Amino acid sequence: MPSSIATNIRGALETSLSGVAASVYSEPPETVIPPAAIIVPDEPYMETEFIGDDSVRVKVNYTVSAAVAYYSNAGSLDNLEQLVISILAALPLSYIVGNVSRPSVTQVGATYLLVSDISISTYYTQTN
Repeated sequence: MPSSIATNIRGALETSLSGVAASVYSEPPETVIPPAAIIVPDEPYMETEFIGDDSVRVKVNYTVSAAVAYYSNAGSLDNLEQLVISILAALPLSYIVGNVSRPSVTQVGATYLLVSDISISTYYTQTN
């Protein structure tokens, strides 16, 4: 299979997070089943590192949104903290981990979620 960001980055990240006790999505889903880890492009999405005759190297930035059902503040916060720690432990060694955002309540359809975003980055090289 040819090299691609979908396969080599998002797919590999989804595979590494598959051991986390949560639904894992390699792109934003229409419906979220909590607890969930959702891989979303961050801003800036790609930072150019190198453009040469036969390759392009970029730093790819993502957010992994950790989401749990929001029923009670104390219980949901504890569940979210546990999910964030398990996501951090499952990340591949080649990833650069940034900050974790403060929790916020988000409504998806009729479901309320407590969500924190984890900033991560990695490098991708496309050879021609």
